[in-house]
Order: sequence, then structure tokens, then C-alpha cells
Amino acid sequence: MDDDQGHLARLRWPHGQVYVIAVSIVSHGHGAMVERQLASLLAFPEIAQVLLTRNVPESLNIPDDVRIQLIANSAPKGFGANHNAAFSHCAQPFFWPLNPDIEFGSDPFPALMSALERAGAAVVAPLVKSQSGQLEDSIRYFPTPGSLVRKALGWADGRYAVFEGQGEFYPEWVGGMFMLFRSQDFARLGGFDAKFFLYYEDVDICVRAWKAGLKVLACPSISVVHDARRDSHSNFKHLRWHLASMARYFWKHLGTLPKV
Repeated sequence: MDDDQGHLARLRWPHGQVYVIAVSIVSHGHGAMVERQLASLLAFPEIAQVLLTRNVPESLNIPDDVRIQLIANSAPKGFGANHNAAFSHCAQPFFWPLNPDIEFGSDPFPALMSALERAGAAVVAPLVKSQSGQLEDSIRYFPTPGSLVRKALGWADGRYAVFEGQGEFYPEWVGGMFMLFRSQDFARLGGFDAKFFLYYEDVDICVRAWKAGLKVLACPSISVVHDARRDSHSNFKHLRWHLASMARYFWKHLGTLPKV
């Protein structure tokens, strides 16, 4: 029995299922994406709960599955506030905030949970690729004023030099489109900082994890596909949120970033 199979065997419930993960998905007009994603997620034996938040009024064609719990907001909330609210319903040892625009090939969880267990980390993330197969900048160094200047000048964009199939390692932070947490560590950190309405919540929680003596793990041997929209590049409202979140991040952490 290999490491992944042994890990899952230890997690099996009495009837043979491996239900251990609560996934949190927020739909903000993403109905078609969410419906396709649910079809993939519900086939993974590790998924115990699907906490689906409808952030704005929309019609959702949800499968008839007892694992799905719909949370309907009366007013839109930000990224962190939505996932924190979903976490209050989490009854599993792993909590998985997930973007609705993530697509899967095969089940990523046997390898991810085995890596998380071996490393004793609080959160793990896979390699993220675009639909064209390009590696995205989802595994990065902490932003600093200097790194932003270098990025603006086209010198470096702050990402780690990783390759598909590489062994796991400890980066400074990983992107919020796919973060698999140990529930006890997500609770210990107090979840995401809901004062970031959108953007930088993922950087902030990784900074706080390292400051708390917890580990962030990247697992490039596993990859998923991200249909990224990059709204902050084309939408003034999103750009304003991005800049406001950047300012809050530097206000909280500038000069106190942990050494990783």
C-alpha cells in the first residue's frame, strides 16, 4: 500500500467512505461554473460537505445531494466574510475555500492530504495552470514595496520558480483560489480577515500562519486549472478593491513579515 492509499485508509469511515473535507464555494453570478464544478466535486470520495453560498440572487441548478448546504445572502459579502460564514457550518477536519472557476482532471486529495500530513502544515495548495497550460503565479513571495516596483518595471513578479511534478516545499504564500486547510488551524487563525473585501486575504492569512508558527505548503506534483478573469485589470471597482486591500496588507504587516 503506497503513502496515499495508507493515508486514506486511516481516514475511512466505518462504511468505507472517506468523507473528511468541507468545501466552501461562493457564487457571485457564477451559476454555470458552479454547476459544472459540483459535478466534479461530488464524485470525489473525500467530500463530506459542500457549503455553497449564493452571494447575489441567481438561479442555481443544484444536484439533489445531502452533502450540499445552500447559504443565501440577503446582501453581498466579501471573499473572507463568505468563507468565514461557511466555516461556521464546517463539521469536518479539513476546510477547503475554493473558487468556482477551478477545474479538475483527477482527484487531487489523496496526494494533497498525504503531503499535508507528512509536512504537518496548516494549509496546502497545488500548482495552478491556466486553460492554455501556462503556470500561474499562485505560489509567491510576500509582496513588499520593492517587489511591487520590480514587478511594475517588468523585472520579477514575485512568483517562485516551480515546475510541474516538483516535490512539495514551503512557500511564503499561496493563492486563495485553492487552499486546503486543517480546520483546527483555520479556526486558530480566526479565519480570513473579513476587512479585506476582495484580494490579499490569502496573503494575509499565510502571513499570520507563519507568524503563529504554522506552515504553508505547496504541492506542485498536483495541478488544477484556473479560468482566471483578472477583473482588477479591467474593472475600476475591482481595481479600487485591489488597491484598498494592498494598503491594508501593508498597514498590517509592513516591517513585520516573518522569515520563511
